[in-house]
Amino acid sequence: MGYQITWADAKLNKNELSKLKKDGLDVFQDLPELVKKPFTEIDKSYYMYFKFAGLTVQKPQEQGNFMLRVKIPGGTINLKQARHLAGIATEYGHGYLDLTTRQAVQYHWIPFAKLPEVFAGINAVGLTTQGAEGDITRNVIDNPLSGIDPNELFDTRPAVQRVHHLFQGNRDYSNLPRKFKISINSNIYNAGNAEINDLAFVPATKRINGRTVKGFNLKVGGGLGMRPYLGLGLNIFVTRSQVAAVAEAVVKLYRDNGYRRSRTKARLKFLIQDWGVAEFEAKLREQLPKLATAGDSAVVGWSNGTALGIHPQKQAGYYYVGVSVPAGRISAADFRAFVDLAAKYGRDELRFDHGQNLLIPWIAAADLAAVKAAPIFNKFSYQPHNLVDFGTTCTGAEYCNLAYTHTKEIFTPLLAQLDQKFSFSQPVHITLTGCGNGCAHRSIADIGIEGLTAKTKDGQRAEAFKIAVGGSLLDGGHFTEVLKGKLFTTQLYGALAALLADYQTQQLPDETYYAYFQRLGVAHFQAILDTYLAQAA
Repeated sequence: MGYQITWADAKLNKNELSKLKKDGLDVFQDLPELVKKPFTEIDKSYYMYFKFAGLTVQKPQEQGNFMLRVKIPGGTINLKQARHLAGIATEYGHGYLDLTTRQAVQYHWIPFAKLPEVFAGINAVGLTTQGAEGDITRNVIDNPLSGIDPNELFDTRPAVQRVHHLFQGNRDYSNLPRKFKISINSNIYNAGNAEINDLAFVPATKRINGRTVKGFNLKVGGGLGMRPYLGLGLNIFVTRSQVAAVAEAVVKLYRDNGYRRSRTKARLKFLIQDWGVAEFEAKLREQLPKLATAGDSAVVGWSNGTALGIHPQKQAGYYYVGVSVPAGRISAADFRAFVDLAAKYGRDELRFDHGQNLLIPWIAAADLAAVKAAPIFNKFSYQPHNLVDFGTTCTGAEYCNLAYTHTKEIFTPLLAQLDQKFSFSQPVHITLTGCGNGCAHRSIADIGIEGLTAKTKDGQRAEAFKIAVGGSLLDGGHFTEVLKGKLFTTQLYGALAALLADYQTQQLPDETYYAYFQRLGVAHFQAILDTYLAQAA
């Protein structure tokens, strides 16, 4: 550790007190001895340390099974790595893997006793779980099409890798107040979802010494969760060679000044709200005084970080295939089928977007017909047009200790049922999250569903939901607005059908759901839900 802890004498939460005694990354040193004893002998105070290894104790906790998340910087893996990920699912994960909204992969049912061998296999193929959870820098996200995108200023993969390696295993930055999320993207449709990250590098250009330089503007202090905030712009332009230094300086400011008394106020967004962007920028410039002022933003829209369908790459004669993976859950056998398809027709590469989907790049034009005819596409779609193709979910109460409601089990059949009734010219993004933490990005969805509990007529507690509408990251962003009223699981279809039927009726030609929301206002949507609830009572 090459820095001085300045907060040791402050009033700290219990996690912070523990981290003064032991660094989170020590979990890897501890594991070989820990697994020699039964999991029931592990004190629950240690569970926090598992997170630094990408692990969360899965419920029921006494069984000693884990959710395991693998970091994939920028969402790109080679096919050897992809085959290994499928193997983990087969051998340890009950045959399934989940794709996440941060371009990573996670599993359930990973047994405590097998953790050392699981980690050894992951490390052997050049992947890691280190820092996939915990109070540390998380998976660095990128434009899922970086390097092949006709709508990018430049290839951001080198910058993503530099930032990933800067923080990976770096004990100077392994004790942060809470998690820290970084987005690096040069796609002009904000494919990196800039405004919901702690630090986002946003595509921009600037005239410097008589020439136009392509680089980034900065946004800081974004994040979802119980109290979401949109990232705010700094008056700073960053060249490609400065990205790692700027990322380090921002994380250092957060490490040394972020709040450690209450975990509910420990994210960077709360520090930014208290300081203001001007003070934060001033302190950043103290570390890096030569940073230029902000350039001209190159952002012209928002793609939601998804890359679905078959589209040409910027390399002439090549295409990528973006495959819808409903709810982000895929069996090992189906995942292998896509790996085999990439091996036969693509290059040594598979990618993940921010909508829990996968991509196969580098398909030659001459091979498109053969790819489309692959049997796996009888089960998965390369022609996204349904609601289920654009939906995302969190893990939910099936495995998550925080969730109030189940998610993946009900989400896909729910949207499939709605797809039988509705068809739209513009995609409608519906998300389902099992609690208020927003892991499925409820706050930026067209229609966001959040799990909670409510009492039935006979006074019993049951899974319930609230609905919010009107989320977007266009023009700096707008979070969904919550509608009054609670819905039980059996009422979800009727409520969503009522909202979607109104969109179908009221939609102007090619009007997006967000534009329709802006035009009619939240009271219009509340009236629709009120009418449905009155009829359903």
